[in-house]
Amino acid sequence: MGRDQSRGKRAFLVALVAFALAAGAQAAPKYKILHTFGRGKDGDGLWGSLALDAKGDLYGMARGGGDSCCGIVFELTPHADGHWTETALEELDCGGEAGCMPQSGFVVDAAGNLYGMTTGGNEFGSVFELSPGAGGGWGLTVLHGGGAWATLLLDQAGNLYGPMRSIGKYGQGAISELVKDDGWTEKWLYSFCAKGTRKHDCLDGSDPWAGVIWGPDGSIYGTTVQYGVHGYGVVFQLTLQSDGTWKETVLHSFPAFEGDGQTLYNGVTLDSRGNLYGATYQGGSTDCGVIFELTPQASGRWKETILYDFKNKELGCSANPLTFDAKGNLWGTAGGGEYGDGVVFELSPQSSGKWKYSVVHQFNGTDGAVPASAVIFDKQGNLYGGTVAGGAYGEGVAFEITP
Repeated sequence: MGRDQSRGKRAFLVALVAFALAAGAQAAPKYKILHTFGRGKDGDGLWGSLALDAKGDLYGMARGGGDSCCGIVFELTPHADGHWTETALEELDCGGEAGCMPQSGFVVDAAGNLYGMTTGGNEFGSVFELSPGAGGGWGLTVLHGGGAWATLLLDQAGNLYGPMRSIGKYGQGAISELVKDDGWTEKWLYSFCAKGTRKHDCLDGSDPWAGVIWGPDGSIYGTTVQYGVHGYGVVFQLTLQSDGTWKETVLHSFPAFEGDGQTLYNGVTLDSRGNLYGATYQGGSTDCGVIFELTPQASGRWKETILYDFKNKELGCSANPLTFDAKGNLWGTAGGGEYGDGVVFELSPQSSGKWKYSVVHQFNGTDGAVPASAVIFDKQGNLYGGTVAGGAYGEGVAFEITP
């Protein structure tokens, strides 16, 4: 090969490597702060997840801030230049009818109405609705006294489902339905600790904190923080019976073996094949929790598989609720991280049957800290979430990660 040909080949290879590196850089997800909380009275502390409406606007609740420092409801609106504008829709007041200190997200119906919960004020907060007015502005209606951390579940008839700070028949929690009729009527679908009034009798679990989800057959799936056979929470299924009652089936009690997870502040999510996925707050090999899958078996039992054990705190610890993207990857946020301020992670299924865990973003305090909720996706695959703290004013941020 001549000298000129050799030089030409080297130049081609250098260009090829440069192109590959550039392509990889372009493919790397991009992190962007949409709004920094804590400047003035715009709210602070996003404990709950964001919600997206049909127009692409984001809605959420800040636990603090506002005139009374008891929280606000806000809207984030995108603009053509890439900026987002925050608008406070409702100032919450611990002395007001709706209560204060929200720690959950919204569910949005087809008409654009928002349904959420507060946890403080009026003893236990409330379940409330915010409805957009024809001439602008929003109207607030309290639907039920008593709120919780959970994001509500909505059915096609407009009824709402969740824990709702419901103590239940035995005082250990319940899954309730708020029936939309002339008013709003609470109905306990299932009360936990059905085998007795003492907590150690609660083989069916106790203290449901997280929101519930629908199964394809109309079943309801959820979790409890405590008890079950081994004492640290259960994953359960509620099935509607012919007489109108709901039957509970415990699918898994934590921890079932050494290294299993325990303590479920999060709910579960479902894939297209009917498998359930979730994350525990504690347990695993280092007590930083695990990500698990529950698979239904022909015998009627469910098999648990640990997909990821948070062995290295610098890669995350105590994950929050999980979300599937359109490609079947699981995404979430967790504490820990290289700077101790939390991470955004992706869990991808591999051809081997195992799952690959990747940290997509390490929070460093200045760009947010302490993510405490699930992330959501828009139709373009962009991811949205929030943090409790960090940012320029130390009171949290709303963020976007673009693929």
